[in-house]
Amino acid sequence: MSLLNQLIAAVFAVLIGLVSGTLYIMSDSSKGMLSHQLESHGQDTATHLGLYLAPYIAKKDTATIETTINAIFDSGFYQKIEVLDEQGNALFVSDAPSPIPESVPGWFLRLVQFTPPSMEREISHQWRKVGKVKVQGRAGYAYEQLWKGAEKTLLWFISLSLIAVFSLSYLLRFILHPLKGVAEQAAALSERKYVEQKHIPKTQELKVVVEAMNRMVRRVQRTFDEQTRNIEDLRKTAYQDNLTGLANQRSTQAQLSDWLDYRKDFGPGTFLYLHIPNLHALNEKIGEENANNFIRYIGAQLSDLTTQYQQHIIGRLSGADFIALLPITDEETIKRTINQLNESINIRANFHDASPNHIPVHISVTQSNENTSAAQLLSEARILIKQAVTENISIKYPEQFSGTQAASSSWQTHVANAINTKQVFLQFQVVISSKGDNVLQRELLARILNRENMPCSAIEFIQVVKELGLIEALDKAVLERAIDYIQHNPKCPPLTVNFSQQTIHSENFSSWIREQLSKRNLKNRLNIEINETAVLNDIAHIVEFRDLLKQSGVGFGVDNFGIHPSGFSYLYAVQPDYIKIDGSLSREIDNSAEDRFFISSLITAAHSLGIQAYAERIERESQTEQLNQLNIDGSQGFLHGRPEALV
Repeated sequence: MSLLNQLIAAVFAVLIGLVSGTLYIMSDSSKGMLSHQLESHGQDTATHLGLYLAPYIAKKDTATIETTINAIFDSGFYQKIEVLDEQGNALFVSDAPSPIPESVPGWFLRLVQFTPPSMEREISHQWRKVGKVKVQGRAGYAYEQLWKGAEKTLLWFISLSLIAVFSLSYLLRFILHPLKGVAEQAAALSERKYVEQKHIPKTQELKVVVEAMNRMVRRVQRTFDEQTRNIEDLRKTAYQDNLTGLANQRSTQAQLSDWLDYRKDFGPGTFLYLHIPNLHALNEKIGEENANNFIRYIGAQLSDLTTQYQQHIIGRLSGADFIALLPITDEETIKRTINQLNESINIRANFHDASPNHIPVHISVTQSNENTSAAQLLSEARILIKQAVTENISIKYPEQFSGTQAASSSWQTHVANAINTKQVFLQFQVVISSKGDNVLQRELLARILNRENMPCSAIEFIQVVKELGLIEALDKAVLERAIDYIQHNPKCPPLTVNFSQQTIHSENFSSWIREQLSKRNLKNRLNIEINETAVLNDIAHIVEFRDLLKQSGVGFGVDNFGIHPSGFSYLYAVQPDYIKIDGSLSREIDNSAEDRFFISSLITAAHSLGIQAYAERIERESQTEQLNQLNIDGSQGFLHGRPEALV
């Protein structure tokens, strides 16, 4: 029961007590007054009868006595009248039960016990005592009068009480409204939302409570903001180049290794290696500040180049070297993109050094596929850069560069048919709790059969799916399969489905998934994951999507967490149920104190918001040991098993 209702109930209880006491006092007072009234009336009647009947009593004329008494008794005001002689013998007795009016309820009769008084008068005739007259009034009359008074009082009480309760309810709601705000603040704070009350009440006690709550909210928010800034600073120091804002050498190589050596799902792409020749001489020639501005410009151009691609890697390997791995394979697009990049860099360089034949940046271009390793890609790119420097040319392509061959039309048709007919089967990889005794979730991986009816990994068909615009259809097929599996296997661990950015922003996707989720009970049985880059591209839309999932009890997670240069302050707005820390950050956690400290900070920040933290791509027991010491909630990777079919 709310505080308001408790206060109203308490006031109402007091009012009931007051009216009960009032009724009792009034009834008792009225009963006494009626008793005195009946005594007076009975005494008067006895006196008058005595004066009138004295000679007849002396003669013992019972006929006259009876006639007189009956005439008076018929008036209905008397319950009993007795006429006695001088020896106390009854000359005549008129006695009748006192009828109680039907308007008087039985409970009132039981509550108010009333016995009418019996009055008597001695009769004298010719100076001689001849008898006695006793008169008792009717109780029904007294009850009727008492009930009328009580009924009127009750009606007034009920009417006034209703008016008082409604008035009191309105006043209390107005007075206690700030407490409702405090309750909302507390509820919001438990959900890691920081809400301040703008209206400060004038009531002293409430004012103190509201101001104290506002201070606490500000303090908690300030603590989280400071923690976020500290972790951001740590991330920049450990993984970000302080001049360009790009990933530094350590982070870049970790991401390349993670995508190409471990996950092997980047797909066909183009690798750019940029080298500024003789950077030391450039510093001396145009000055350190101008040289730094030139380096920043190159970093900005690479960042602009990659904004159109959700999946990419860019970074600065050293003072003079940059890399970019892009998911583009068409020869014409590759050359146009690189020529535009080279031209913009040359224009900027001419502001500082217009020397003829001066080449400000050498660019080597290589291609990657599912079989290319990070070390191989870097080695080939560096060989081409050396050749470009030796030959004094801006852009160096491999001798047999022709772009990646487009998928055959038959393979495209095969993939399209598989997706459109929902011939998709699922594999899963488990997320294990930190204690190692519980499967927290199964992350689903989409697979199709190739033309030889053999399972093929996502890297073999995902590029075709993107080219054909079937990403949304694939995501929907996976979700439908997952929901169907849950319905037929109610005791299975929660399933996790990854959605792409294109799917989330599809025009009709929100209404479609709302319909899918509303039909079934999926609470705590299904999770949806989105890549961190997709989250940061449109936080407002992701918040709406997360709220939609929350209505159905479906979990929401952020994948590849912790590597985006924009940081992770978005966690406060998005409020995911869990995060999966990118595998490139935990790959060397058992060998790097800096990595351990950074991941520890990420876990602490997540836990402060009530968010679970999982580590991805764990391969060694030593990694698990370090993560458990940092209070990780769970981990996923080959250490716990390779993907297996969901059956």
